[in-house]
Amino acid sequence: MDEGPAIAALAALANDVRLRAFRLLVKAGPSGACSGDIAGALGVPPTGMSFHLAALERAGLVVTRREGRRIFYAVHYEAMRRLLTFLTEDCCDGRPELCGGIVAAGNGERGEAAMSEKTYDVLFLCTGNSARSIMAEAILNRGGGGRFKAYSAGSQPKGEVHPYALELLRNLNYITDDLRSKSWDEFAAPGAPEMDFVFTVCDSAAAETCPVWPGQPMTAHWGVPDPAAADGNESVIRAAFADSCRMLTNRISIFTNLPIASLDHLTLQKRLSEIGARREQAARESA
Repeated sequence: MDEGPAIAALAALANDVRLRAFRLLVKAGPSGACSGDIAGALGVPPTGMSFHLAALERAGLVVTRREGRRIFYAVHYEAMRRLLTFLTEDCCDGRPELCGGIVAAGNGERGEAAMSEKTYDVLFLCTGNSARSIMAEAILNRGGGGRFKAYSAGSQPKGEVHPYALELLRNLNYITDDLRSKSWDEFAAPGAPEMDFVFTVCDSAAAETCPVWPGQPMTAHWGVPDPAAADGNESVIRAAFADSCRMLTNRISIFTNLPIASLDHLTLQKRLSEIGARREQAARESA
């Protein structure tokens, strides 16, 4: 972490309401809490609480997701780890034995736990591999904090990335140089990266017979509406791309905050499926 983001994060926490809200969210864990419950717990008016939570989000300390009409906030654990690393990386003039475990606790890159932490390979699948799966690849590669390596592919790749998807990602400062539309056969071939997770992000790909993936990765369906199929003028279609990107960002933030290493296989599979089920739940609540 550079000085700028660290200063922004510390400045956001330099307020009694925001500090208490952040500590409450740390206690809540990856599932987080909705703004109304946070406001009630702290005795703060809902409108004021929304202001403080937005400040924490701008500082990169929390992430949001929408469930129906409610917005949930959760700690961005990788950002918190980077902040702790920034504060402790030069502790005791490079002599961590004098720090009483502070460096190991805060430094997610150099502590013993991190040294044994696995980097997870994740594949996002769609039919055309031109928009949704491409956006998911970019989002996870930036938001995964080095713990995840994301890829994307399609069952019937279009051979090019949708220009609206590329433009949106670039406007959001994502790296797009290596993004390309490609067949899922690349990842079933000998020598391909061995996936830990495979997620389908369109209903068509979910219904198709997938290749046999080396390593028997865990799978789940995270269906997202196809923004390229939206009806309307250019503004409407671009808004659909932005909506799909937000939905993917929320789901991926929940995924990256899961305590993957500490969950048994059945519990982890349940959590992965629940992430994809949020779309259907939100649709029922808003109906």
